[in-house]
Amino acid sequence: MKNLCKLLLLVLFIAINSTYVWSQGLKDVYKDYFMIGVSVNQRNVTDAEQQALIKQEFNSITCENDMKPQPTEPNEGQFNWERADRIADFCRANNIKLRGHCLMWHSQIGKWMTDDNPTKEVFYQRMRNHIYAVVNRYKDIVYAWNVVNEAITDDKNAVDPYRQSVMYKLCGDEFIAKAFQYAREADPKALLFYNDYNECDPVKSRRIYEMVKKMKESGVPIDGIGMQGHYNIYGPTEQEIDDALSLYKTVVNHIHMTELDIRINTEMGGRLRFSREAVNVTDSVKQYLADQYARVFRVLRKHKDVVECVTFWNLSDYDSWLGAANYPLPFDTEYKPKRAYQFIWHMIDPLWEMPKRPAQPTRQ
Repeated sequence: MKNLCKLLLLVLFIAINSTYVWSQGLKDVYKDYFMIGVSVNQRNVTDAEQQALIKQEFNSITCENDMKPQPTEPNEGQFNWERADRIADFCRANNIKLRGHCLMWHSQIGKWMTDDNPTKEVFYQRMRNHIYAVVNRYKDIVYAWNVVNEAITDDKNAVDPYRQSVMYKLCGDEFIAKAFQYAREADPKALLFYNDYNECDPVKSRRIYEMVKKMKESGVPIDGIGMQGHYNIYGPTEQEIDDALSLYKTVVNHIHMTELDIRINTEMGGRLRFSREAVNVTDSVKQYLADQYARVFRVLRKHKDVVECVTFWNLSDYDSWLGAANYPLPFDTEYKPKRAYQFIWHMIDPLWEMPKRPAQPTRQ
């Protein structure tokens, strides 16, 4: 009888807990810490099932590609608003905040902006016109912009800390200052972020910090730092994430995790060349993914005084820019929650203990 009572209590607990899980999304569970965001594509905001998942789980949205420079202005003065408008309208209709991504980025900038070897003054005029047009169109719904994306080099041995982009070769780091100046002029209320990957690497994090510090001391209106968060199951460690956050919060009051996903191989960062080969997703691999997500969120909660939003980069493994084989997100290819989702969800409970970890998977 005693064992039967225990069993009944366990079944009742599971039933109550399951109802609780499905009645709340991550945005509700983390409401006392930070917003929970997601990057979306056109399919995500037009498919009814995916719309429902977004509304259940998230209270901040980022356009994955549709607000970048080239898609919005493929030719000078010729704007294509349809795709970005569709996502902005979805946010307006559902009272979801929108993060703007991104205004200046070497990788998806309209070729017309630099291909004719303009003078610095001509380039600045083009950049100003673009930023004014995009920011003004969405200033009613966008609360924060990634103004400049990935301007620091990955080369740890480089003497010059900046990526040698066309913009940098033409203007030096002044193009960063100008981009923030124009964004602030276009919308004095939006939060303005510098955004980059490998942001927990000790060398690169110091370079990001020093650049932002230098800019702010000269009056550049940088409000925050965007930590992209393209990690893997082996790293960065909690200490490395904590060290980066501790460093950044000495120079800015706003930090967002802007593009979070976690690969099950050893690759890391935002470079566009990466492996899409399938990895054997064993139970231990699933557990390590869940553990890494739990560690990341534990550190982010520790810094809730400055961390205001954590955004997953894509809605599910099916949508991921990394491909489903990298198994990177809390939702699988069928938009169902994975073990990682449960760990993120339960980590908010101070009485919950992570299960014992299995043997570390072989690095692939």
